[in-house]
Amino acid sequence: MKLSRVFWVLAAVMILTPLAQADSTTTMQFTGVNGANDGAYYVSPYTGILNYGTSSAQTVVLFCDDINNEVSTNQVWDANVTSLASGNFANTRYGNGSVNLNLGLTSPQTLYEEAAWIVTQFASYPDDYVSLQYALWDLMTPGAEPANFANADGITVAQWLDMAKADYGQIDPASFVVITNTGTLAYTGQVQEFLVKTPEPTTSVLLLMGVISMFLLSRRRQQQSV
Repeated sequence: MKLSRVFWVLAAVMILTPLAQADSTTTMQFTGVNGANDGAYYVSPYTGILNYGTSSAQTVVLFCDDINNEVSTNQVWDANVTSLASGNFANTRYGNGSVNLNLGLTSPQTLYEEAAWIVTQFASYPDDYVSLQYALWDLMTPGAEPANFANADGITVAQWLDMAKADYGQIDPASFVVITNTGTLAYTGQVQEFLVKTPEPTTSVLLLMGVISMFLLSRRRQQQSV
């Protein structure tokens, strides 16, 4: 009976934890860089811990969209977690029009979905980390980096931005969250903002199936031993 309860509690935690990450607050820790840099700054992807210091702490991959602020290794801070599917970007630095004067005619939803599309390209273009990072920074802060910059394959920052504008509809907003420091938002002088790709629903389902299989196997062995 006790073993049964353990497995069902674990299953419930696996189902609810992804939901708890969206549109809430968390404690973050920045833990490391991948080693790629542009000669001055290390570029995405980075690593961090979501829900730092709690039993639900989870290592995540961070993608920085924020050239105007800084973060340091092992830094810990409180952050808002905003799902791109929420439609409410008041707690984000670049989706809040009173903070980001560059927002212009682009809706926050479109802006962050374009950023999410750029994030999806890092896995397929590991040699383009710098140009992809520049595209993320230029998307949120136009002109921050040279639009004609390209890595060895020749895809420029401007081309990445054009592709993001054309293809952002391919991403699933529910698969991404924005991590922004809590408190009154400012354009500078705060902790950098990051995008995080949340676990795919299929991954969660597979993990849950694994837990259930372990439970059934354990229960069968208990019955055979009686």
